[in-house]
Amino acid sequence: MIQSRAGGIPAGLFVFGRRNSNLARMRRFLNTLYRVSGALAATFLVAIAVVVLLQVGANIIDWAVKLVTSQAIGLVVPSYAELTGFFLAASSFLALAYTLRAGGHIRVSLLLHHITGAKSRAFEVWCCVIGTALAGYFAVYTIDLVYESFEYNDLSSGILPVPLWIPQAGMALGLVVLMIALLDELVAVLRGRAPSYKAGDAMQPGAATSTPKDELFAE
Repeated sequence: MIQSRAGGIPAGLFVFGRRNSNLARMRRFLNTLYRVSGALAATFLVAIAVVVLLQVGANIIDWAVKLVTSQAIGLVVPSYAELTGFFLAASSFLALAYTLRAGGHIRVSLLLHHITGAKSRAFEVWCCVIGTALAGYFAVYTIDLVYESFEYNDLSSGILPVPLWIPQAGMALGLVVLMIALLDELVAVLRGRAPSYKAGDAMQPGAATSTPKDELFAE
């Protein structure tokens, strides 16, 4: 039997252990990537709430001053409409991968409920391949849009001239992470495992069982 240099451990077992260790590190990295993307999406939602509350507060102060002085002072959060729109776009795209892993996307699974075995697996592979290709297509062209906006210094038309490549970068990042998540699901299905997004079916009202959220990102 071929021995490795690491304390007489068989070489095949040593290589297998290293492979499992690398896969575990990759799994932890991907799970962290999805969680960070989801956390950023939530942060932008909070930012939307903050901007809206600031504008509401400014309106209230303006209204109160007008009652006293008969003239409003015109308090306003500069470009608040544009800023909340940018935050919403970033939040929507950055949440895509995390929502996919949690099974939160709307899926038309009527056909899949009526087929099992190899046919069901083939359909899952087909869906993951098409999804990965579409996500990659949109990611490439969104990155190209970001580059063009940066190169030509495109600015928003609001009070605050925001460089458009900044909010577009959030969209591009979200699409790239979504593509990685779909590719992750494709590899899992090809290896004979159930895709993580099926966990969302178990958490629907009336389902027989439910899957804890922590298990969706099990390492």
